[in-house]
Amino acid sequence: MPVRWIFAEQLGSQFDDGGRMLLVEARAAFGRRPMHRQKAHLYLSAIRHRAAELGDRVEFRQVERFGDAVDGRDDLEAVAPVSWAARAALRRRGIRMLPSRGFVTSEADFAEWMAGREGRRPRMEDFYRWTRERTGILMRGPEPEGGRFNLDRENRQPPPRGAVTLGLPEPWWPEEDEIDREVRRDLDRWQADGRVQLIGDDGPRRFAVTEEEVEHAIADFIETRLGDFGPYEDAVLTHDWVMAHSLLSVPLNLGLIDPLALAERVAAEHAAGRAPLQSVEGFVRQVIGWRDWMWHLYWHLGPGYRRAHNRLEATRPVPRPFATLDTAGVDAACIRHTLDDVRAHGWAHHIQRLMVLGNWALQRAVDPAELTDWFAGAFVDGTPWVMPANVVGMSQHADGGLVATKPYAAGGAYVSKMTDYCGGCRFDPKVRLGPDACPVTAGYWAFLDRAEPHLRGNHRMAQPLAGLRRLSDREAVVAQERARDLDSEGFGPVPG
Repeated sequence: MPVRWIFAEQLGSQFDDGGRMLLVEARAAFGRRPMHRQKAHLYLSAIRHRAAELGDRVEFRQVERFGDAVDGRDDLEAVAPVSWAARAALRRRGIRMLPSRGFVTSEADFAEWMAGREGRRPRMEDFYRWTRERTGILMRGPEPEGGRFNLDRENRQPPPRGAVTLGLPEPWWPEEDEIDREVRRDLDRWQADGRVQLIGDDGPRRFAVTEEEVEHAIADFIETRLGDFGPYEDAVLTHDWVMAHSLLSVPLNLGLIDPLALAERVAAEHAAGRAPLQSVEGFVRQVIGWRDWMWHLYWHLGPGYRRAHNRLEATRPVPRPFATLDTAGVDAACIRHTLDDVRAHGWAHHIQRLMVLGNWALQRAVDPAELTDWFAGAFVDGTPWVMPANVVGMSQHADGGLVATKPYAAGGAYVSKMTDYCGGCRFDPKVRLGPDACPVTAGYWAFLDRAEPHLRGNHRMAQPLAGLRRLSDREAVVAQERARDLDSEGFGPVPG
């Protein structure tokens, strides 16, 4: 019988068919590029907890490189792993690959859907509807529950006025054990020896790494935060880093959760009258729509996608506060608070990623491939497959519209509406010129000025570009932001 080589993203029972297992912890995988301390901890803790659970059924190897455990063997098979590089490594070694698992739809399902598109532009919304119809989740026969597939319009509320937090109970947190303490000692030693480059704070482990812990995390989310998830999924409060989010992205990406079963369980809450449809639909869309869409785009766009696209000619390196997660000298409150969250937790929710950090990098012309690598290393749920289309395509519009039809660029008015950051900031989101000029607002106009030649043919950008042409102080704003970028990487005051 073959031995099943399971990878770090395949640690749940859905990857276990009852036979013998090989689990490899390769130290070099944690030293390829800078990684958040808590991400390294999570992966090591998850691998070691799974090895302990499997007991005598697993051959657990702790080695320098994967090849040290698998080269020369002819008894291995593997469920197809989650990156081009890993699959290529299996092919080089002649290891049989089984079809991938851990997603709602397979690569064959996606190929079937694409074949039916007949040359039309593939859209996530169409794919999501197709998946809902195939699975029957939130469907009443051929019609969607509530009459519409997408309730996003109801899920864009700003944070409650004057609130410090959403007032929800503290989430359930896992308890660290001796395995976690061993991981912490190893990371301390590897870092002291210069074998890994770790950024961010060490901290108590906040994400589930076993299926037993996952059950507690899911139950807690459903009971205490699901009802508020939808309305406030785009809202941000400085002193509430979790808001109503589930914190399930890490165990999902570790293969500890069957996403279809999770979506069905959440949908059942609405059917039982315990959760509002707008929250349930918003969550289901993330799990069976967006997550599967990113997975399939990773394979559809090809192994060279991350470095092949730079339509807006963005070439600046990842700025120091991003790279180090050190916010000293960062005056812009939205950037400072978001990076502080990333430093403390290795996590921030999608609006902080897209409309604060991504928006900033788009405005400041940060190289999209470098930014993709940074997101993958700095976030605990960063994986090889999830970041390229999210960052290169959606966030930075570097592919010219293959993933998103327009850049996700915004000024300070959006940040002011959806967060409480601006109230404590030295800059004014309504001001674009002068010492109080908001670098996000002014940066938005400077971005449009720089990117205008590339965006003229995009009908969705016609109105913003018309506004740019009417700007009486356009040249002054552009010059101001160029000077600010040179003086403080865009984070500080206007040079004086």
